[in-house]
Amino acid sequence: MSWFSNFLTSSIGQKVVMSLTGIFLILFLVVHLAGNLQLLYDDGGKKFNIYAEFMTSNPLIKTVSYLLYAFILLHAIQGWVLWRKNRKARGPQRYAVKTTKSVGTNSFAASNMGWLGTIIFVFIVIHLYQFWLQMKLGNLPMANYDGKEVKDLYAIVSVAYDNLAFVIFYVVSMVVIAFHLLHGFQSAFQTLGINHNKYTPLIKGIGKAYSVLIPLGFAIIPVYMYFFH
Repeated sequence: MSWFSNFLTSSIGQKVVMSLTGIFLILFLVVHLAGNLQLLYDDGGKKFNIYAEFMTSNPLIKTVSYLLYAFILLHAIQGWVLWRKNRKARGPQRYAVKTTKSVGTNSFAASNMGWLGTIIFVFIVIHLYQFWLQMKLGNLPMANYDGKEVKDLYAIVSVAYDNLAFVIFYVVSMVVIAFHLLHGFQSAFQTLGINHNKYTPLIKGIGKAYSVLIPLGFAIIPVYMYFFH
């Protein structure tokens, strides 16, 4: 299996791993947003708590979640490694190159993927600690729905989204994620060789729409809860 390990440690192999883990995370964000939108129901958190209970107790979902954590870490590590390699390869000329690039959002995202990714990783760690870890290990109050008791995760989410500073931090993080996705979405498919005159414009269009709509959907939730719940 030396060929496989050599491939994974090569520049091409690292980019493929980045692409595959990135596509997995892109798909996960859609599912995660669908669940989080349950917070917008004016039912005291019933739908959201039932969803959270299902996501943390279903054996298949729990297995997928372990893959998710591993892929987040792998994606972050590979991203940092590739970013440092690219910066080192460009050397002192990188500053001159920057000035000649177009001022589009895509070029901004491409040239700052390392910083954007680092900010996102910090956000994910805080997010997991504040919600996921509390769901797993925290002493949460219980809610009773039709005779079934579930952990009231909605209670701590509601408290967090009552904090204006946290809401601002969350929204800014979503803007960063939008820029990260703006470049990463198309780049993931291009690395895997899905780059054709017939399909590339469609991938670009879907990528732009996804990069705006998914972070916007996440950002709406804390803003709505702060002002209306």
